[in-house]
Amino acid sequence: MSVRNPHRPHTDALLNIAVVGHTNTGKTSLIRTMLRSTEFGVIEDGAGTTRHVEQAAISAGNEAILNLYDTPGLEDSRALSAHIKKLAAKSKSLSPVQVLEHFVTHVAVNDPLEQEAKVIRQVLRSDILLYIIDVREPFLEKYRLELDILTQSAKPILPVFNFIAGHDQELAKWREHLAVFHMHATLEFDTVAFTFEAEKRLYQKMQTLVESHYDRLQKLIDYRAKLWNQLCLSGAKRVAALIVNVACYRESKATKNNLIAHSLLEERLHEFVRKAEQHCLHDLLSIFNFSEKDVAIQKIPVSNGHWQLDIFAPGILKAYGLDVGSAAAKGAAAGAGIDLMVGGMSLGAATALGAIAGAGWSTFKRYGDEIKATVKGTQWQCADEITLQVLYLRQKHLLNKLMHRGHAAQDTLHVDKADSEKLPDNWSKLTSTLRQNPAWQEPSAVRSNNPQYQEIEAKLVGALLDEGAN
Repeated sequence: MSVRNPHRPHTDALLNIAVVGHTNTGKTSLIRTMLRSTEFGVIEDGAGTTRHVEQAAISAGNEAILNLYDTPGLEDSRALSAHIKKLAAKSKSLSPVQVLEHFVTHVAVNDPLEQEAKVIRQVLRSDILLYIIDVREPFLEKYRLELDILTQSAKPILPVFNFIAGHDQELAKWREHLAVFHMHATLEFDTVAFTFEAEKRLYQKMQTLVESHYDRLQKLIDYRAKLWNQLCLSGAKRVAALIVNVACYRESKATKNNLIAHSLLEERLHEFVRKAEQHCLHDLLSIFNFSEKDVAIQKIPVSNGHWQLDIFAPGILKAYGLDVGSAAAKGAAAGAGIDLMVGGMSLGAATALGAIAGAGWSTFKRYGDEIKATVKGTQWQCADEITLQVLYLRQKHLLNKLMHRGHAAQDTLHVDKADSEKLPDNWSKLTSTLRQNPAWQEPSAVRSNNPQYQEIEAKLVGALLDEGAN
């Protein structure tokens, strides 16, 4: 809870922010990323996509905090600079701000500088200017002229460095050039490689530039942080639910050697695992407000809502650095994704038979299926350990990528190392416990009110977020 400084002026007006810069530097991209939406504006590789000023509001719950204005790119800064200098020379009594006001007031329709006039008009109406910089570009004369013109508006300017990944030297050079304009307060905000910390710092920089909006911006920071943590937690819980549902799933198998029946059961289990993963994929994209077209991961591409590399496809184990040989040595049906387990897998045959002789009703109710199956010699088909590992590893990969993907990203989302993720500590113990509790497969009072289940879910979620949600 923020405490208002009694000496700080208060304003009920929304903070108006103009997003400005040269064409194709990522202005619309920045707003998309801040809105966490791919629907705002149009993004194309060609220059000058945005032709008009477009507005979007950002709120803290039901309270609107600020307006973002996406402006057209400054295409002809040389002609604009020459025109403004000519106006200033004619009217020496006008201040720089008044010269800009005169320019936007008297510009004619279809004037060659009409595009630039739209930008300057919004600049004069705004409280803060976010000057978006593509650091991959060298500091050319057009950028110097743009900064000269923008500084005449007497508005606080926050340079925002975009496309910074892998461009440290270029970033350092841009900082040097901006220092000449006395612009030392800058921000690194990559609209493709998103981090919530960068968004948080953006609002904090605004607080220092317009102190009258400090408290409301703090409310926005707190709200967005809470919302972001909830999104990441929801994503992690969804992956944990996938692992629980698949690990708890079982198909009853008769002891007779019926190859046809066995094949049908195997295919049924395969189909269950595939559909469970597809539903998880769809839900993760929905949680972070992406769609299937936004995601295509190297080695495990997604198309039309489906993983193109099926979880049971040859080579999937190798893609995740899993040792097929050791898995086969342990008895797993490598490549089939199936384990055959006897009915008493929860207790062991001896324990189960002992329960029949002396256990009470509560024990029989809890382990009745296993006890009866042991007596009858029934077996179950379950997803094997390797299948569960692949499910966990690639969903963790996807979750991590979605948490760090800006909504302006247009490139294919790549995974550098498919085996870079780690399994949680005591993974085998976790999955073993899940297999012993088939009643946990679907959400229920049995599952949600069980301390053992809650502990397992907390461990899975914690491991999924161990690299941080920032």
